[in-house]
Amino acid sequence: MTDGPAPLTATAEALGLLVPDRTGRSLASVLPAAAAALGVVDDAGRNAAAQAALGLPSAERVCVVLVDGLGFDNLSERSGHAPFLRSLLRDDAVITCGFPSTTAVSMGIFGTGAGPGRTGMLGYTVRDPHTGTLANLVSWDGAPEPTDLQREPTVFEQLSSAGVRVTSIGPERFAASGMTRAALRGARYWNAESLESRVDAAAFELMTPGLVYLYWGDVDKVGHHEGSESWQWGDALELADRELARLQSVLPPGTQVVVTADHGMVDVDRARQRDVAQVAALHEGVKVVAGEPRAVHLHATKRKNAGSLAERWRDVLGDDALVATKAEVIEAGWFGEVAEHVEPWIGDVLVAARGRATVVDSRVQSPRSIALVGVHGSLTPREMRVPYLTFTV
Repeated sequence: MTDGPAPLTATAEALGLLVPDRTGRSLASVLPAAAAALGVVDDAGRNAAAQAALGLPSAERVCVVLVDGLGFDNLSERSGHAPFLRSLLRDDAVITCGFPSTTAVSMGIFGTGAGPGRTGMLGYTVRDPHTGTLANLVSWDGAPEPTDLQREPTVFEQLSSAGVRVTSIGPERFAASGMTRAALRGARYWNAESLESRVDAAAFELMTPGLVYLYWGDVDKVGHHEGSESWQWGDALELADRELARLQSVLPPGTQVVVTADHGMVDVDRARQRDVAQVAALHEGVKVVAGEPRAVHLHATKRKNAGSLAERWRDVLGDDALVATKAEVIEAGWFGEVAEHVEPWIGDVLVAARGRATVVDSRVQSPRSIALVGVHGSLTPREMRVPYLTFTV
């Protein structure tokens, strides 16, 4: 075995892409670090290692805020809309998410500290190897029982078992959703719709020592429909910034706060969008297209042909994507350790878009989803880098 990165990783880095972090400065360390800050350790030493990697101080009360879609580069570029968050930006205020850089993958990583190769949460949509149909891991439509796919213990379960009070605050529709039961089980759930009400709920819950997790999704929602470079996105960022500044003023003294995100976002270039349904060289030999426009899982009609399928896609997409086989991606460790029950869910070929390119399939995707302006999922720094902002009240 030779030293240095796997060939695929070396190729990705030469192209200016950012592969998943293995040093501990990633989304996988946030909740384990919070657990260690609250005094909860584990036999493997994961929590302590995460706390050291992220430099999170010990505290009796911890509030972790996840702003969906608030990439580090997106925030830095639009920081004029966010004076409070801008004041927290430092050299060490950035970590990475996983691949694909998308909500379902990131929430599995965030909630368990394990990679998608263990959680099975591998993309927006995945092909269920038992049924051959697509499962949506955000809505959980068509997906199996959450604990059948995602078998890793969650950090919330670990904290609750240790006697720590854990509260998750978000919209009512997420209280018993498949994603919550898969990645965030183990917490008491507080239904709150507006960001203002979520901030108030966090302040109330942290009157008692413990951990509060607060989720806000509107920045991502606006980015998808209007674009991350739009004035509407700036307005959404302003609202989030204003309420997070108020959070600082209403939490009990001594509370440690972490603000992070699940991924960044790029705005599409329609001239660089390929539709698999319209290009014979792309749909030939492909059984199912899963994933999302920036990170595609291709399931081949014949798995033994994955290499030639990948080569054909490279020829068609050229500089607009990095294309690799499942074996190459697993060898590179981009999914982390891959569990036996998860491996069949991974595409035979993986496609990571570059620049502002996208790959869609009008046979299985709705016109509304194809028309989204802001997208994510790939390995560009803009998608992979997320903020890690901390302060103590």
